[in-house]
Parts: sequence; structure tokens; C-alpha cells
Amino acid sequence: MCRTLDQEQGLVKATILKSFYAKEKQKEEAVGRLAVASTLCEYREDGSFIMKSPEKLKPYARCVGEWLDYWADKKPNHPFLSEREGDGWKSLTYAETRDKVGRIAQGLLNLKMPTCHPIVFLSGNGLSQALVTLAAYHVGIPVATISAAYSLRPTDFSRLNWILNTLEPSAVFVDDGAKYEKALRGVEVDSRLIIEKNAELFPQAVTFDSLLEATETEEVNHYFEQVGPNTVARYLMTSGSTADPKFVVHTQRVLCSNQQAISQCWRFIEESEIVVVDWLPWSHVFASNHNFNIVLRNGGSLYIDDGMATDQKIERTIENIKMVKPTLYFNVPRGYELLLPYLEEDQELAEALFGRLELLFYAGAALPKVAWNRLEKVASSCRTTPLFIATEWGTTETAPVITNVHYTIDGPGNIGLPVPGVEVKFVPNEEKYEMRVRGEFIFTRYLGDPAMTENAFDEEGFYYTGDAGYLANPQRPEQGIIFDGRITEDFKLNTGTWVSAGVLRPLLVDAFSPYALDFVITGHDQKYASAMMFPTKELYLLADDPEQKLDVAELSEHPKVRKELLTRMHQFYKENSGSSRHIKRLIILDTLPCLESGETTDKAYINQRKTLARRQDQVMKLYAAHPGREVIRLSELEEQ
Repeated sequence: MCRTLDQEQGLVKATILKSFYAKEKQKEEAVGRLAVASTLCEYREDGSFIMKSPEKLKPYARCVGEWLDYWADKKPNHPFLSEREGDGWKSLTYAETRDKVGRIAQGLLNLKMPTCHPIVFLSGNGLSQALVTLAAYHVGIPVATISAAYSLRPTDFSRLNWILNTLEPSAVFVDDGAKYEKALRGVEVDSRLIIEKNAELFPQAVTFDSLLEATETEEVNHYFEQVGPNTVARYLMTSGSTADPKFVVHTQRVLCSNQQAISQCWRFIEESEIVVVDWLPWSHVFASNHNFNIVLRNGGSLYIDDGMATDQKIERTIENIKMVKPTLYFNVPRGYELLLPYLEEDQELAEALFGRLELLFYAGAALPKVAWNRLEKVASSCRTTPLFIATEWGTTETAPVITNVHYTIDGPGNIGLPVPGVEVKFVPNEEKYEMRVRGEFIFTRYLGDPAMTENAFDEEGFYYTGDAGYLANPQRPEQGIIFDGRITEDFKLNTGTWVSAGVLRPLLVDAFSPYALDFVITGHDQKYASAMMFPTKELYLLADDPEQKLDVAELSEHPKVRKELLTRMHQFYKENSGSSRHIKRLIILDTLPCLESGETTDKAYINQRKTLARRQDQVMKLYAAHPGREVIRLSELEEQ
């Protein structure tokens, strides 16, 4: 039975096209650090409703290049881009960046490459990629950054070949010919190679230095003046967390209008000193369109973090945070969970991160409430003002921001309100409301797939996001939207009960903290839901096995581990009513989620569908009539 506005949310039956303007405490639209939390709602007789901001989207830049030209003129000596070099940082000011961008743009034009085909980057984040990207933007050449998972780890390059054949690049860029030699020799693509170092391995390659040696001419300005809102800026590959990857086409309008919408919600970013240290990969929309462009649009400084949210690289990230002391910090939940033990033990790190921080932002999956509380506690030890924790919601197809939190929330789950320039339609779907969007910065097509493009929109032109949500307070919609999982991850038990993996998974991570890295939820056409757990180091420490030598069978059998997990399962069962939020069996997985096979994205979001498909043997063990001891059963407590 689907939720209705009357029954599930307690709203009085609304008449068609009825709207209202809800304002927090009826405050006037005074310019402050954050926009007033307000929304317009339109309710329909079919049970759907539409939300949008009452504030119109203001004028925005013609193209990204206008931002760079503006800051190179207004504050030429201000540091813009930096990357690690030895014990310090190699930095470029806005004026230096603009000079190099002009030279590289001229060098690209000298190569007589077709400007309608993209430059494809196989390299990780770095100054060279940033400069070539900005140069390409400047003269109307699209770019596409491909996850390193496709070029560094695979044993075969069929997927990388598919990517390059789909994009038909005018050039392929790598920062290190030796590092990417295997990938470059493993693909079949007829395009120019641009290599920063070790280019001698590929005699036909163009060197990055040769592009920098060009002298900018009037030709660069000629091409720059032709760049308009409809010029293709970037091709972004969807993460594949819910479906097979596709290439989304983003124009200059999409990039610039999305940043304008963000600035109208977080008004302080136009007035503050923006300093960002960021590791998130530019192959993802959040890092490339959101984080990078927030810095550039608002004249800030970006320090490229060569660490990562992994056990192997987290200490490098910590070192970089201490050196930079950011004012805005972006990360994914897994990144914060890895940082927290260090923040709690290292006061210098805590002060470096929180001392002058204006915004702590989490993206992707929901941040566990336990992690949220720990972050607030650490922050309170080194600052007098409350920590502003916020998030946004969006997809690769939406540039990415659709909703934005620009008001105080007391925990994760609230994804904010629609930003100016976009509408969100809530459509009844089984037991949920599916969220669809249309607006200024919503994509218009997938590359080379008109049928997929047509099927991505409903009859009113709203894009199907595949996500679900509902109002935090139906009587006061300005209090925001609660994320209700991904419809594509939902499944039905054979009892007819729907289970939302996207809702259940973060609840389990919270309940099993600090022993669970993540969960995969199972139970399609079964009597009950179960879970497969990716363990953390802390679970091995509980088993007195710091070197993690135990296999998962031995780990499951360890008395301390089994008792702890059973206790957590029982407590979770008591605190969550209904079979849609119960797990009756649990199994520990023996390997971490695999990036190369698509089980996880670069941002550490688990692809439930692909993980279930690859680990069917564990699923079968969970639902065996007589499960082995590696399966932890809630019923064991009753048997004891």
C-alpha cells in the first residue's frame, strides 16, 4: 500500500495546484550567511506534489573560463591550485594559472585536434590535469576523466576500450607514461597521446612541456568568445552504483548554473576565504563539478590531497589536513569514519581540521549517527561556535546539486531543500515517494544513446532519479526532505513486505559501529532479510588478531566476536520494528568490496546489485536450511 498525503504524512487533502510559501518563523529574506529555509509546494489530486525554491536563480557566468579570467584580474597573486611536492606544496596563483592555461590552450589548438571530441584523462588528480582541463574549457574542448580503476588495476582492458570507443577522444592524457604504459598499450584507440613525464616510451606522444611552451595568440580569445552556455564542457561516467555506467553530457550552462544555485544557499562562500584540501577523484561529478568549481567560482584555494579514504593512504590525508587547515571540508562517510580515531587521539589534527572550519560536508551514503556525534564532540573541544555539518542530494545527471542543507540539522538523513532553478516532483511508488527533477542544470542527454535519454524523463520532462524521499515534517515542509533510499535497491520479501536497502544499510553501519565497514542487504523473495558484513580492523582486534590472520570462519567462531555480533543483532531487532528493518542472519565477508569489478565506486559507495551477483555463494549460505557456523543467526540467542 502506497503512502498517501493523508495517511502516512498526516496532511490535509490538498486541492490541485494549491501552493503555499512556508518561511521559518516568517523571517524576511534578509541576506545572511545562509539562505532562509523556505519552499513552495504544489499538491496534486493524484497524490504527487512538487517542491521548489521561492527564490529565482540569479544570472550566472557564460562559461567556466570567465571565473578564471575574473580572479586572475582581481587577485592575481592569490594561491589557486597546489599539489604536494616533497615536504611542501607546489602552488600556482590565479595569474600563473591563467598564463599556463592560455599557453596550453594555444598548444592544443596548434595540434589541430577536432574540438568536438574530448580530451580523456586516465590520470589521478593533479596540477597538470587541472591545467589541461581549464585550457580545454577555455577554447571549447570537452574533457572526460576516467577512474583509475579502469586503467591501473585490470588484467584486461575491455571496459577501458569500451570507454574510449564510446568517447572517441581527440587526445588521451596521462601524467606518467611509465605508470600507465600497460593501459596505453592495452587499448585500441586512434587518438593523440599527451604525456607529462616518461613520454619517451611513446615516441608519437606530445609532451606536456611542449604545450606549455606555446605562446598564447589571439586565436585563443577567438575560440574563447565562441564558448557559450550550450558548449559541451565535460562527459561524466555514472558510477554504476545502481545500473550499468553511462556517459552524461554536461554543458557550460550546467556547470555554471549549478554553482550559482549553491551560492544562493550557502551565501557565506562568496564572502569567506575558501581553503579546501580534497582527495575525491575528478572522475566523479561531486569532486570535478562541485568541489573544484566551488573553489574556482569563489576565488578560493584548492590543495590537491594525494591521500585517500583507505587504510593505506589515510595518514597522508591527515598530514595534508594539518598543513592546510581548511575552511571547507568535503568527504564521504567512510572517509570520516577512518579519520575519527585519529581526530580523537590527536589534538593537533582536530584543531587543524575544525579550528577555522565553516562547513563540514558529507556526500554519498548517509553518515552514521554515531560518526556524526563523534565529529561534533571532537569539534567542540577546539572551537566555541557550533560545527555546521551539511549535505546535498543529487546525481551525475544533475551536475550534481538538487537539494541543499542550508539550515541546522541534528543528524544525518535530511538532504535539504530544492535549490533555486530546480523542481522536485514526489510521485507515489509502492510504499514510497519517488523523486524526479527538472530544471536549469539537469542534463539533456546521454552520449550516443538517444533511447536511454528518452527513457530517462517522464511526460512532463522530469528526470527519473531512482531515489526516494519524504518530508521531515509535512506541516512544515521548509524543514527539509528525508532521503528514503534508492528504489532500484529495494526488494520484496515473499511475505509481500518491501525492504529498502538504502535505508537499512546505514542503520546497520550505525548499530554495528565500529566493527562494520559496510553491509550488503539480502532477502529478495525470501522470508526475511539478512546481511553480509564487510568487517573493519576493530573486529579483528576484538578477536585479538591485529594482523588479521584469521579467516572469516575462524573470525565468526571467535567467542568475543560471535557474542558481540549477536548482541548487536538482538539490540537492533529490539530497536527497529517491522520485518523491513530486521535481519535474522549475518555473515562476515572474506574480501573487501572490489573497485575493479564495480562492487564499489571511487567514493566507497557499495553497489548492492553487483556485489550480490558476485557473492551468490555467501547468499546461498545465509539462506541454507542448515547453515554452517560462519552464519550468525539471531535465533542462537533463543537456543542458548
